[in-house]
Amino acid sequence: MAKMEVKTSLLDNMIGVGDMVLLEPLNEETFINNLKKRFDHNEIYTYIGSVVVSVNPYRSLPIYSPEKVEDYRNRNFYELSPHIFALSDEAYRSLRDQDKDQCILITGESGAGKTEASKLVMSYVAAVCGKGAEVNQVKEQLLQSNPVLEAFGNAKTVRNDNSSRFGKYMDIEFDFKGDPLGGVISNYLLEKSRVVKQPRGERNFHVFYQLLSGASEELLNKLKLERDFSRYNYLSLDSAKVNGVDDAANFRTVRNAMQIVGFMDHEAESVLEVVAAVLKLGNIEFKPESRVNGLDESKIKDKNELKEICELTGIDQSVLERAFSFRTVEAKQEKVSTTLNVAQAYYARDALAKNLYSRLFSWLVNRINESIKAQTKVRKKVMGVLDIYGFEIFEDNSFEQFIINYCNEKLQQIFIELTLKEEQEEYIREDIEWTHIDYFNNAIICDLIENNTNGILAMLDEECLRPGTVTDETFLEKLNQVCATHQHFESRMSKCSRFLNDTSLPHSCFRIQHYAGKVLYQVEGFVDKNNDLLYRDLSQAMWKAGHTLIKSLFPEGNPAKINLKRPPTAGSQFKASVATLMKNLQTKNPNYIRCIKPNDKKAAHIFNEALVCHQIRYLGLLENVRVRRAGYAFRQAYEPCLERYKMLCKQTWPHWKGPARAGVEVLFNELEIPVEEYSFGRSKIFIRNPRTLFKLEDLRKQRLEDLATLIQKIYRGWKCRTHFLLMRKSQIVIAAWYRRYAQQKRYQQIKSSALVIQSYIRGWKARKILRELKHQKRCEEAATTIAAYWHGTQARRELKRLKEEARRKHAVAVIWAYWLGLKVRREYRKFFRANAGKKIYEFTIQRIVQKYFLEMKNKMPSLSPIDKNWPSRPYLFLDSTHKELKRIFHLWRCKKYRDQFTDQKKLIYEEKLEASELFKDKKALYPSSVGQPFQGAYLEINKNPKYKKLKDAIEEKIIIAEVVNKINRANGKSTSRIFLLTNNNLLLADQKSGQIKSEVPLVDVTKVSMSSQNDGFFAIHLKEQGSEAASKGDFLFSSEHLIEMATKLYRTTLSQTKQKLNIEISDEFLVQFRQDKVCVKFIQGNQKNGSVPTCKRKNNRLLEVAVP
Repeated sequence: MAKMEVKTSLLDNMIGVGDMVLLEPLNEETFINNLKKRFDHNEIYTYIGSVVVSVNPYRSLPIYSPEKVEDYRNRNFYELSPHIFALSDEAYRSLRDQDKDQCILITGESGAGKTEASKLVMSYVAAVCGKGAEVNQVKEQLLQSNPVLEAFGNAKTVRNDNSSRFGKYMDIEFDFKGDPLGGVISNYLLEKSRVVKQPRGERNFHVFYQLLSGASEELLNKLKLERDFSRYNYLSLDSAKVNGVDDAANFRTVRNAMQIVGFMDHEAESVLEVVAAVLKLGNIEFKPESRVNGLDESKIKDKNELKEICELTGIDQSVLERAFSFRTVEAKQEKVSTTLNVAQAYYARDALAKNLYSRLFSWLVNRINESIKAQTKVRKKVMGVLDIYGFEIFEDNSFEQFIINYCNEKLQQIFIELTLKEEQEEYIREDIEWTHIDYFNNAIICDLIENNTNGILAMLDEECLRPGTVTDETFLEKLNQVCATHQHFESRMSKCSRFLNDTSLPHSCFRIQHYAGKVLYQVEGFVDKNNDLLYRDLSQAMWKAGHTLIKSLFPEGNPAKINLKRPPTAGSQFKASVATLMKNLQTKNPNYIRCIKPNDKKAAHIFNEALVCHQIRYLGLLENVRVRRAGYAFRQAYEPCLERYKMLCKQTWPHWKGPARAGVEVLFNELEIPVEEYSFGRSKIFIRNPRTLFKLEDLRKQRLEDLATLIQKIYRGWKCRTHFLLMRKSQIVIAAWYRRYAQQKRYQQIKSSALVIQSYIRGWKARKILRELKHQKRCEEAATTIAAYWHGTQARRELKRLKEEARRKHAVAVIWAYWLGLKVRREYRKFFRANAGKKIYEFTIQRIVQKYFLEMKNKMPSLSPIDKNWPSRPYLFLDSTHKELKRIFHLWRCKKYRDQFTDQKKLIYEEKLEASELFKDKKALYPSSVGQPFQGAYLEINKNPKYKKLKDAIEEKIIIAEVVNKINRANGKSTSRIFLLTNNNLLLADQKSGQIKSEVPLVDVTKVSMSSQNDGFFAIHLKEQGSEAASKGDFLFSSEHLIEMATKLYRTTLSQTKQKLNIEISDEFLVQFRQDKVCVKFIQGNQKNGSVPTCKRKNNRLLEVAVP
């Protein structure tokens, strides 16, 4: 929802009339119509001067948001539309800035919204006052006291689902800065008769239903209660559930509020125990029983309820049972005990329940006061908030309604007195002549009720205290004698003859004409309710309770403090409380909120004019308006008045440079307003008739329209000129840009043409140069070709000559060689036959070997040690030489290959060689491991932060870090473990936490067993008398790196123990599991989970491993 526009005056955009003082004409019909019109437009607040009239909307309205609080904060009362926040802000600022104690009186009948109004006042004050941890705590405690008191003091009635059945007055105390320090709560006349009996369609106090609905089963069992409402006689069933009310949630709210206010846990439990005891009291029933002397006495029918009550309260069962059956009367030195009949027993039970609940409520108020009272003793400012029952007129009106209406009479009296006093003080302060105002003074009605000699309350007390038979009829007879001539008292049995035939006035009733109308009171029950008698036996029984709270509620039951003096009556107590309240209110500046209920159906959007008219009459709202209008109907400070109406005069518009009062005088003289219609005070202008104000408003509205037209004209002219100048400026800019664009385009065209011409000229010149270069090149090539041919001819001729010469020289050489040969042969012929064969053989062999080595040089294989290629043998006699040469070459290239190895790589190959010796042709898994490098640290423990704890626990070098599956010795199932091999130990750790589970020294490892199959299972056998881990037996593991792990374990054990580790490869081998020897047997089988081997414990002596 969009935020509403903030108004600058009460008179702006009014729906109806915001202040009833300005209503014209003023009568009951126009008053109601104005309220209805505003109610239909969701305007539920209306002013009567400084009084706020609030109409209950029976629904939530978006007018209490934090934004609204800020709107009304530090604003003049009449500056914005009527609102309860405006009155709250005015009261708070007067208290803070002017050091005036304030009180806010909230009145109206049940269901009119008084309780909600008091909450809104407190929430507004809490929102605008200071901040801070201590201040916030105080504010929270003050606000949270409401849910507690509502639970114990409010109930559903036919007119209101959350009706306050007690009067509450709270004094909120502030320091000099306006920050709350604490508070004090006073309560008046709790309707305790509701505890034992409720009218049809109404409920008992909320707390009973909240306890049964919201308490846990454990708490209900502790309190000996059941969740079913029908189990308790004190709870009405026809209205046990209320639409829109969640008793369970409200119970949790109350418990939380009690904790915030400061109730200890044991205190809250004690309070609930008392509430439970009251509920269970209603289930005690009595039966008559005759005694020997003929007198009737009462006995309890079912003592189970009595037993549970005694267990809750800590009272001896026999003591409480006797208190319900006997009554002891003490007079001076005598003590008389009489039996109680059934009716008297029921009266005693109900009296105990009412007193117990009423005293619990008073204790709650005092306990809350202890928590919220101001902790400092500095001087305090006080704001009182009075939320008290409104005037009540029912079909059956009894003692409670009489007391309530008496209180409202006193409030109306102080309202009229303070309103007139405030009006008179303002007139004197502003130096305006004060004229006497005639109004109805209800002091005569108050005197009829509270007069100390012949007032109704005094006569009721006198009747209750006199000896002899006292009944309601004797009290009425006395009233008829004393008050018969009083103009506001009516009774059919009085001496006044005008009421003898009034059939609307029964014989057992009397009628009082209150300021709000006539009320008929039934005299039945007046005496008993005024006595409010609780038998002393019950008080003493309660004092003997083991329950600390209950014992403290009945101090008069202490035998050591027996007081034979009769306690004060309920009427006299309430009269004294009202007198104290009136005295307190008269010391403070009053602020009034009058609450009105629009209908009896508690429904939204329904405005019952007859019901509203009745409330307007008994609240005296019309009379209040007439009091305010008897002198001057409207007043306003000079500054806002001049600011609002200055446009009506040329001399004051638009700015007035002199004093505001002089400006208002000039303004009113210019408007020719009659002098008798207004008067000038010291700081305010007073207007007598609302018509004058409305005339000013009409002139202002017309002038505002003229000014709006002028502003529109000037604005439109400015807008057109601005638009023209903008268009002109835009045209210049567009033209400039276009000219720029056209010149740029023309330049680009000229540039493009120049480039084309340049390119053609450059092309022509380039082609011309190319032709010249080609001609020159052809000429040079022709000369070169001719020279080449010439040189070739010359070279061929020279070559031919040289060849001819060479042939001749060769021929000479050949002839010479043959000649020499012939000479040699002739010379050595005799030696040739003896040595020629051997020499030829040696020469031939030498040539063959030489040729063999030269061919081998070109046919040598690669330098890879695994390359088995070798040139074929050319001659049989070279077979041994060929093989030896092959061996030498292989050794040489192996040495060259080894020279390239680092120390780490040498170690890997040594491990590979060791693995070959251990597993080649023995383990089927070996061939697949040849191509896999041995890494050892597969988990990278040093880098993984997850295993930091494990790394810190191991100080040695880690040779293997691998995740293996450890086979459970009992069932053959596998569990993931971290397998660690160091220089001296073999360790197993948990994979998730890194915690070391087992540690075995390498000296305890005796053997490693595995199958010949293609699986990763292996067993590590340990010494029987070894480490703690060895005592559990051998380990059986499964790993994907079996060959590497077994090889490294073998080498490490050999290095440390200087003994070779026995590695057994067999498809069956024995392992030691604690005291048993178990055979591990490997079989071929079809696997359910693919190619993964499975292990299964067959019996105590056999463990089968199925491999694919």
